[in-house]
Amino acid sequence: MELFTVEFWIALASIVLIDLVLAGDNAIVIGMAARNIPKENQKKVIIWGTVGAFVIRAIATLLVVYLLHITGLRLIGGLALVYIAYKLLVEEKEEDNISASSQMWAAIRTIIIADAMMGLDNVLAVAGAAHGDFPLVVVGLAISIPIMVWCSTLILKLIERFPWIIALGSAILAWTAAKMIIEEPLIKAYFENGFIKYGFELVVIVLVVLIGLRVKKKNADAKAAKEIAL
Repeated sequence: MELFTVEFWIALASIVLIDLVLAGDNAIVIGMAARNIPKENQKKVIIWGTVGAFVIRAIATLLVVYLLHITGLRLIGGLALVYIAYKLLVEEKEEDNISASSQMWAAIRTIIIADAMMGLDNVLAVAGAAHGDFPLVVVGLAISIPIMVWCSTLILKLIERFPWIIALGSAILAWTAAKMIIEEPLIKAYFENGFIKYGFELVVIVLVVLIGLRVKKKNADAKAAKEIAL
């Protein structure tokens, strides 16, 4: 595709719009993963996590034709994202003896893995809009990075002010995971009935949130008891 033609600008606008529309889940992951990191490192986690997700997304877009032929990819990604939704809900700030660097890179790793798991739909949409023009994909992703960083920072601030958003974010990620599992070609036929499809999504969301909140409360009670004992 020739640069700076009408076709180029339309395709670029489409890619940026797709990235922004589908970026909500990614911003939630980034904001939740960064919330327990020391404040001086939170910006680094957001920026490096977003950049890492950008690199993964660009590579995945280049390999999308091959990814589509991997049997069970959506199922594996969906199950992994269920675990990440649970993990982000229950995890608390690390003990002081854990180095800030270790905490930061653990959070960045979580962001990149989560983005890789749930990015297939994004990749397919972007690849279609780009009509096979990989440089155009990279430009579109690069334009969306600062907006992603801003959205993640906003979510992080909202989490600090309204802690219940953590459970909401976990529920949204669990819903995304359930939809990925349902779209897996190996089992998609079992979810053609609307009642089964939406019932499965609801069950996944409820289980992740309820189990996560229960484990979170149990851990908090154990920590409080330990502090009293000391």
